[in-house]
Amino acid sequence: MVDPNAPQKSTVSLLAIIAAIASFFVHSGLLGLLLAVLAIVLGAIGFLVAFVPRTRGGIISLMAMVLGMFGIIAGVVRALWHFAGYL
Repeated sequence: MVDPNAPQKSTVSLLAIIAAIASFFVHSGLLGLLLAVLAIVLGAIGFLVAFVPRTRGGIISLMAMVLGMFGIIAGVVRALWHFAGYL
């Protein structure tokens, strides 16, 4: 039987980690950059939601924000690499 008082997983933190991981696998630098920023925003929301006693996901949100920061760097490098061919 499921315990009704058990902590619930945060959907926002799961979306944040998915966006952070996806930002490394897209080929477009701008889309990767957008996903990385989305991961940071969702990670921050998920981290704040994790302060509610019945919600889990703080560590996942924190990891999503860190990966999102690395994703921003990777997205900028990919975008510069892509647009350097047009210069």
